[in-house]
Amino acid sequence: MRLDRFLSNLPRFSRKDVRLALLASRVKVDGLIVKNPLHEVREFNEVRLDDETLQSGKPARYFMLHKPTGCVSATTDPQHATVLDLLHEPEKHDLHIAGRLDFNTSGLMLITNDGQWSRRLTQPTTRLLKVYNVETEQEIGQHYVKKFAEGFYFAFEDLTTLPAELIILDPHHARLSIMEGRYHQVKRMFGFFNNKVVGLHRESMGPLVLDSALQPGHYRALTAEEIRLI
Repeated sequence: MRLDRFLSNLPRFSRKDVRLALLASRVKVDGLIVKNPLHEVREFNEVRLDDETLQSGKPARYFMLHKPTGCVSATTDPQHATVLDLLHEPEKHDLHIAGRLDFNTSGLMLITNDGQWSRRLTQPTTRLLKVYNVETEQEIGQHYVKKFAEGFYFAFEDLTTLPAELIILDPHHARLSIMEGRYHQVKRMFGFFNNKVVGLHRESMGPLVLDSALQPGHYRALTAEEIRLI
């Protein structure tokens, strides 16, 4: 929200009051004087007028989880354990998932209370590269590589997937890099060849790579540098 709108929402502030307060350097955001009425104020910012705190600001939280299989990518579920059940953090209701994984898919999952940050991570226009390790029931042929690079037509959505890079690791394993996250996309791609995916693991999302020290079901807070990468 713009700073002038934030201040105008307070009952005692008229537009004139807001303008005068900003011009008089009476408003601070996170300890710094701000005169620009268009300055963005988020729920994580502390806003003060003179010596009065108008918004204390809540801490932004960012976590990397090694999601195990058999766990639901949801905040609540009546039947199964969810990824939030794996987090031992206060006020978990304030957190959401940035980039879901299927029930039987493991790997990197990012959890945060920062909606703007997670939108940058997941919105289609960002075209963030996601890397998966895939295990298949049947052998993976060399002719798969060209088809993945060309894209697959999904009739239900009436679209062709963006070019993807498939690197064959051995007859039943491959590393797949895609820029989309369509419904069951990886399984549908291999389904074109009638080859069932029996194991799927997400290694990375853009510059964020799953910490090799994290065992399935374990998590850690992101570093300041990792947060800035998105």
